Amino acid sequence: MSRFIINVLDSFGVGAMKDVPLVRPADNGSNTAKHIIEKIPTITIPTLEKLGLMNILEFETEELTFSLKANYGKANLTHHGADSFLGHQEISGTTPKEPLNQAFNEVIDEVFEHLKAKGYQVRYVGEIDEPKILVVNEVATIGDNLETDLGQVFNVSAALDDSSFEDVTVLGKAVREVVKVSRVITFGGHGIHLADLLAARTVIGKFAGVDAPKSGVYNNDYHVIHLGYGIDPNVQIPTILDQAGIPVALFGKAADIIQTSSEKLFPGVDTEELYDKLIAEVKANDNGLFFINIQETDLAGHAEDVERYADRLEISDKKLAELIPLLNQGDLLIVMADHGNDPTIGHSQHTRELVPLLVYSPGIEGKVIGERETMADVAATAAEFFEVGNPQNGQSFLHKLNS
Repeated sequence: MSRFIINVLDSFGVGAMKDVPLVRPADNGSNTAKHIIEKIPTITIPTLEKLGLMNILEFETEELTFSLKANYGKANLTHHGADSFLGHQEISGTTPKEPLNQAFNEVIDEVFEHLKAKGYQVRYVGEIDEPKILVVNEVATIGDNLETDLGQVFNVSAALDDSSFEDVTVLGKAVREVVKVSRVITFGGHGIHLADLLAARTVIGKFAGVDAPKSGVYNNDYHVIHLGYGIDPNVQIPTILDQAGIPVALFGKAADIIQTSSEKLFPGVDTEELYDKLIAEVKANDNGLFFINIQETDLAGHAEDVERYADRLEISDKKLAELIPLLNQGDLLIVMADHGNDPTIGHSQHTRELVPLLVYSPGIEGKVIGERETMADVAATAAEFFEVGNPQNGQSFLHKLNS
């Protein structure tokens, strides 16, 4: 029995991908890790240094140097763009399909007919000359997500005092069946009703939806499930391990956006609290997959706050220093990212960057696993590690570590 730990430092990219000039020219020259170190050369991250961060970045400073004992590599993104949800699906072993970017009103009639055919009561809401949303069974609304890049996500928002989250999830999956945007986020909260959702209805050009924060849906016992386009959890490593009876524990945003039947879910945002929960679980269990996302780095990237980003990295580094001595021979830790978010690049969006693969396993030193084609190689490596079936995508690099 051994432990396989995936630690995603959200957005901690290590350099723009080759296709950036063509597909995301605003990300030209991005390198989240390198630029933070250059801006704050006194940053204290000795653990990441020992794990091989500077080897990947191919430069040294007076404070941070190459590590001869490190096992390291980096990985390209297979998914289009630079998205946390799709990034985590890719890390879990999925080959994400290219989604459509469209307003909900472009498919609203198709969704209406599909839900009516399934027996739902459905009605349109909106003035004649503006885009509409749908109301379903007088407990839920369907419209555009107004909090992320417009056109990427549809929301199914519900009042959970009037409908169970299980029923709302069934509704969300029915919508997912007929739309091709990246995500259908299905969520609800207590203490609100349909009138609160409709009072927060907002129109932005051709987009219409419910302003979720304004509706109050987040305030009381919030529940959510993210339903991705072309995402089949049955071909992802968490579900494969679930079915094999191998424990799975998800922490932070990973618990919100990766599907598993495990009850070991530890959602949250605070970096120290999440690491403390991870360390407690590692101490209590000598077998299984532990998958943690540290989101505060990404939030600092969105805020274009280099000092805050560096601070979150230093805390992560200290916690990794507490975690590593707990690992036994045969255990494996991978510190990586899901995309970039360079706070120095001049915009506040994600940047399309390669991600680091910093690998620690007691007794294994000086292994170079190279530049991988996809982050799904992590899932394939976990599958070989646990001797279970392969995920949909990825090639294991376990042999490079054991050679």
